[in-house]
Amino acid sequence: MKWKKRSDDEIKSCVFNALSQNINYKVENVIGLPGSHLDERVFSQEVGFIHDAPYLSTLVQNPNHIGCHTIGDSESYFTGTHELEREVIAICAEDILKAKPDSIDGYVSAGGTEANLQAVWIYRNYFMREKGAKLDEIALICSSDSHYSMAKAANMFQLNYCSIPVDFNTRHIELHELDAQLSQLKQVGVKYLVVVANMMTTMFGSVDDLEPMIDLFQEYEMEVKIHIDGAYGGFYYPFSNEHSTLNFENEWIDSITLDAHKMVQAPYGTGIFLIRKGWMQYATTKEASYVLGEDCTISGSRSGANAVAIWMIFAKYGFHGWFEKILILQKRTDWLEKQLKVEGIRFYRNKYANIVTIEAVDVPKAIADKFGLVPDNHEQPKWYKIVVMDHVTLEKLELFVEELYNVQV
Repeated sequence: MKWKKRSDDEIKSCVFNALSQNINYKVENVIGLPGSHLDERVFSQEVGFIHDAPYLSTLVQNPNHIGCHTIGDSESYFTGTHELEREVIAICAEDILKAKPDSIDGYVSAGGTEANLQAVWIYRNYFMREKGAKLDEIALICSSDSHYSMAKAANMFQLNYCSIPVDFNTRHIELHELDAQLSQLKQVGVKYLVVVANMMTTMFGSVDDLEPMIDLFQEYEMEVKIHIDGAYGGFYYPFSNEHSTLNFENEWIDSITLDAHKMVQAPYGTGIFLIRKGWMQYATTKEASYVLGEDCTISGSRSGANAVAIWMIFAKYGFHGWFEKILILQKRTDWLEKQLKVEGIRFYRNKYANIVTIEAVDVPKAIADKFGLVPDNHEQPKWYKIVVMDHVTLEKLELFVEELYNVQV
């Protein structure tokens, strides 16, 4: 069943009910926790509007969501808001990414970067623990359009790092380059691969085609674990492309990153990590014995308010409301694409994405600066991108197109 839309009163009731199930430091005789509500001398709980504002109330009450609440035990002091986080994970995994019920673990991370790091950490530990792999026998493979968190992950976890070039115009991975890299890795003794594929890259909105890549991995007889970086596209692409196979119906995919502080417009610091059940054990820190259920996340303690914010946004829209939101953004982006074609502007756009990336030679820097276009490189830009968000109206896009037209003539 797709997630349902709720009224404002229902949203308030659900959140305040969840908070009522959490610890109340004022009335309960709990003296062993290294935490409390936000300092009342600075963040007053007596301000009238807070009692009618579920998200702000959650911030003030300051629930700790340490650990992963989809597996085993969790700290009983924050039972209510932990349940809302579990609902968020279920919606993302099952309603958006087509997982079977109760087949996915996950948590609200500090961002997409952390979620990507979490995946690489788990697969590295799996290869080392179950296969006896040495660090130099494991490589992380991704496209050159991938987010910088891939290079960060390879550096942090001491893995071979292979960034595969992409075609300038199509943004597809150059398969002959991947073939060459795999051959070289095989020669130096690499046996295990952590592969990160993109569900809409941050700069281009481009999407990796997994099937030909998998064919090559099988040809070289390397064991592969595949993670999908949907930090940008996870809340967009599954709605704009009904035929997408970048989801949990695809048996090759074991984990996916989403990022709610982009398209979902949640507060910054709200990434989401999803992985098939049975895998979080490879990140469990047994030394966290004082935490009920231990800890298997990179961030450890984290604000429950972020999970509540996502839950509230989901409840406000419902599945169909979210689909309609994406449809509107698609139509705006289609309009922009049509105008750029008429003006002869060179650009890249995945037809299912709300990102349009224009070749820098066609955009004077003054116009790029005026409209806040983001370059691929601040020193020597080759591309500038436009991201069609809620606030990017047709009126704003039309002003931009008119400026470009005046330059062309």
